[in-house]
Amino acid sequence: MDFITAKEAAEHMIISASRRTDIPSYYSDWFYNRIKEGFVLARNPMNFHRISRINLAPEVVDGIVFWTKNPLPMLDRLGELKDYMYYFQFTITSYGKDVEPNLPNKPDVIISAFKKLSEMIGVDRVIWRYDPILINAKYSMEYHVEAFEKIAKELRDYTRKVTVSFIDENYRGVKDNIKEPALSDFPTANRTELSSRLADIAHSFGLTVDTCAERTDLHPYGIEHARCIDDRLFAKLLGCRLNIEKDKTQRLECGCVTSIDIGMYNTCKTGCHYCYANYIKNAAAGNFAKHNPCSPLISGEVGNDDKINDRAVKSYRNSQMQLFDL
Repeated sequence: MDFITAKEAAEHMIISASRRTDIPSYYSDWFYNRIKEGFVLARNPMNFHRISRINLAPEVVDGIVFWTKNPLPMLDRLGELKDYMYYFQFTITSYGKDVEPNLPNKPDVIISAFKKLSEMIGVDRVIWRYDPILINAKYSMEYHVEAFEKIAKELRDYTRKVTVSFIDENYRGVKDNIKEPALSDFPTANRTELSSRLADIAHSFGLTVDTCAERTDLHPYGIEHARCIDDRLFAKLLGCRLNIEKDKTQRLECGCVTSIDIGMYNTCKTGCHYCYANYIKNAAAGNFAKHNPCSPLISGEVGNDDKINDRAVKSYRNSQMQLFDL
């Protein structure tokens, strides 16, 4: 194992936890151990033996974005994050176990978890995601309209926003994962119509709506382009602006700002059939079996062939900003 000190420019320090796997649901003990030890190791998804060592000290972490379908395993320990600002991207869809096979019951468990989390940290810090939307013989447009309204009615007092998107079959791994629920054609005109109807429902419950990495312009229906890793939200929560740029590594339509993801692909056990993060069939179970909550890596251990790069990071808060600028 080699250890390399980075000479690159310091990076923006928003932590994404994680687009690549559901850390709150399956790796919460590991995450809290990383917070306690003050650093995490993350493998480069394009080069397995290249590892980044990322400082997690509160003074350099501007914020954390959690992505989850079930945060219950980490809720009892949120007090350990008192020195950090964070919010949750929380996905609740209308699908059954034919599409999302390993999720607990939604009405009794998942929606209740959303409400509990919101009560603990506030409505601004829990964002509802209804995505991705797929259409087939069972999950028709009318089905989505009805299901969306039921969920929106439940969550209206526990969040301020819902983010929607449509399935992208061209995304890595999605075509292989999505074979089981055969998809129906879903032309742009139908997507626009459904978006309009969902927006009307959301607005009727006082929720704003945006879309995640969608090319279609839906502004006429009151739907903005999303910034899921959102410097504007962090500015509001922190009371200061972040001097941070758009993330150029994401899709062109993605509005997210730069972040460092600490997850690993092919490690999520939920097994959703639309998933892009589990792109190697059956790999998640094997990688999870290698998980050690005390390891600095989310799966496995550092090997002799690995090279660790100490990434230079610092806070990008602009503390001189006036409150009226927010």
